[in-house]
Amino acid sequence: MAFISRSNQWNKARVFLSLPRSSHSALLSSSRLLTSTTEITENPSENPEPQSPETKAPPPLRERFQRGKRQNHHEKLEDTICRMMDNREWTTRLQNSIRDLVPEWDHSLVYNVLHGAKKLDHALQFFRWSERSGLIRHDRDTHMKMIEMLGQGQKLNHARCILLDMPEKGVPWDEDMFKVLIESYGKAGIVQESVKIFQKMKELGVERTVKSYDTLFKVILRRGRYMMAKRYFNKMVSEGVEPTRHTYNLMLWGFFLCLRLETALRFYDDMISRGISPDVVTYNTMINGYCRFKKMDEAEKLFVEMKGKNIEPSVVSYTTMIKGYVAVERVDDGLRIFEEMRSVGIEANATTYSTLLPGLCDAGKMVEARNVLKSMMAKHIAPNDNSIFLKLLVSQSKAGDMAAATEVLKAMATLNVPAEAGHYGVLIENQCKANAYNRAVKLLDVLVEKEIILRHQDTLEMEPSAYNPIIEYLCNNGQTSKAEVLFRQLMKRGVQDQDALNNLISGHAKEGNPDASYEILKIMSRRGVPREANAYELLIKSYMSKGEPGDAKTALDSMIEDGHVPDSSLFRSVIESLFEDGRVQTASRVMMIMIDKNVGVEENMDLVAKILEALLMRGHVEEALGRIDLLNQNGHTADVDRLLSVLSEKGKTIAALKLLDFALERDLSLEFSSYDKVLDALLGAGKTLNAYSVLCKIVGKGSGSDWKSCEELIKSLNQEGNTKQADVLSRMIKKGQGSKKEDNVSL
Repeated sequence: MAFISRSNQWNKARVFLSLPRSSHSALLSSSRLLTSTTEITENPSENPEPQSPETKAPPPLRERFQRGKRQNHHEKLEDTICRMMDNREWTTRLQNSIRDLVPEWDHSLVYNVLHGAKKLDHALQFFRWSERSGLIRHDRDTHMKMIEMLGQGQKLNHARCILLDMPEKGVPWDEDMFKVLIESYGKAGIVQESVKIFQKMKELGVERTVKSYDTLFKVILRRGRYMMAKRYFNKMVSEGVEPTRHTYNLMLWGFFLCLRLETALRFYDDMISRGISPDVVTYNTMINGYCRFKKMDEAEKLFVEMKGKNIEPSVVSYTTMIKGYVAVERVDDGLRIFEEMRSVGIEANATTYSTLLPGLCDAGKMVEARNVLKSMMAKHIAPNDNSIFLKLLVSQSKAGDMAAATEVLKAMATLNVPAEAGHYGVLIENQCKANAYNRAVKLLDVLVEKEIILRHQDTLEMEPSAYNPIIEYLCNNGQTSKAEVLFRQLMKRGVQDQDALNNLISGHAKEGNPDASYEILKIMSRRGVPREANAYELLIKSYMSKGEPGDAKTALDSMIEDGHVPDSSLFRSVIESLFEDGRVQTASRVMMIMIDKNVGVEENMDLVAKILEALLMRGHVEEALGRIDLLNQNGHTADVDRLLSVLSEKGKTIAALKLLDFALERDLSLEFSSYDKVLDALLGAGKTLNAYSVLCKIVGKGSGSDWKSCEELIKSLNQEGNTKQADVLSRMIKKGQGSKKEDNVSL
């Protein structure tokens, strides 16, 4: 025998006790109950549809249990069906589940299921299935409910089919059903179909009373078709259908909506001539119409007339008058109406406050606006349009009353209106303008801590005029890290402000955090945001102050790539830092850029000479010669004589030889002593052939030389076996001496 848990035993006992006493003996003998009283089959063949009371067999155990359950909890069954329809697709399995769940079908059950259904498609399928399956024949209420739902969901063809098929099911039409369809087509903007349905009522023999006409008037006037409305009004009167006060109210509303003042006034006179007295709705409509045309004197007359006829103005009446006065910039009269409304005990609503407050702000009546806001807070009435708070913040700040502006933010919290980044931005901006930076920083702390900027549902963003001043202040006062946190939140919302990013670079650089500055610089580079020269200068100086000339040079390269030209002092600082750090070649490359840009070369020639000397001393002769050539191309002259002298004195004969060859090839002007020094150094180093070669070039250029060691060079050449060179040199010297004598004789 299968194991039966205690919970199963309790369930069996509960079901057993809920049944009639006459059934106990039969159930005790049933092996099905011993196995499980809660077993349910979903096979339709084992759960036949309910039969008529005369022929149906006694219901099985589960059906009787469910029926008793439904009798005790009638609402539970409808909720269960709705939940099943919401969570499952409409399939045969779902249909069978609903069929098994419902012991008896009635119209209230179907109506409640339709009412509670969240998916319109499922509701429509349930409506059709329940009738086609023979479970129920829908009555007028279920048809009406389905038509209303389809109209709201704009499934108008389905609604039309259901309506027109009703007589075939034996359910008569009534006017209200056609009204629903006319209005649904109108809300969908299909006025032609609304008119066709209205006309079809007559074809189908459905009586058209003033209710149908009113619905049609509302539809066609909403779309601006006032001429059509007039034609159907005349048709209604010709058919003997008397217009009501509601009809005239609709017509007046529509004509004013279409800006047809004269037509509206004629209909108002016609209403009076028919003996229909206007009510508060009529007066409100007329007052609103006059306000649309900015005819406040006429509106005031009607307002007074209404009170004279003992028709109490409603909150709509007062609000409409306030709106009209605000529109024509007569805010004092609007305040008068507001005070009158309060004096007669009519409470202002959200629309009233939303109408009055912007007018007070525009008129500069900030004291009155502050009082109205306090009244709104006391009654805990939030306005319809939250943009009013922004207008209050801007207006109070513009008036210089920052305390009142701060109260606006408190009012928003009281009324459960979430303050957005734009609201904080207005306060921060104006606190900065008032030099109240400490208060601005406190507001910023709240803004950043709560991550208000990152709320994607907000639409009011912080403006550059708000965040740039506070970022600049923080960067200039040692709080760049806080400014960066703010701006990184702004960047997540797509902000790429050039001024803010450059301020961050400058701030980090001033605070001795050049790496942080360079990270901002790379962000700007990736996003294509222009970088300022001043920010680069501060970054470069920050790197140099930390003893990192290599990074300073990298920043300088970026600065030049961005199209900025460093000034002479910045070039000198970087070159000197690199030179002092022993990076002669790197300093040389920076010097080359300076020469190429022709910036401050003359002022820095002493530094240029040092670098050239260092390059030559280290054996980077070709690089040094390239720099000298670049100087010449840009109109500057290097002190080659001094360089030759230094190289000769320090025994750098090869460097001196190459430099002298370069000078001779370029026809640079040199002192004779420079030749002598180089030749002496070469001879002293035993490089006689090199000395011979140089001397030949000097003589060949016509640059005479009185080098005293010529005889010694000839002697050395002969001793080394270079007799040919010695002989050539001797003849060149003699020839040179002979030309000198001839010059002397001629003189």
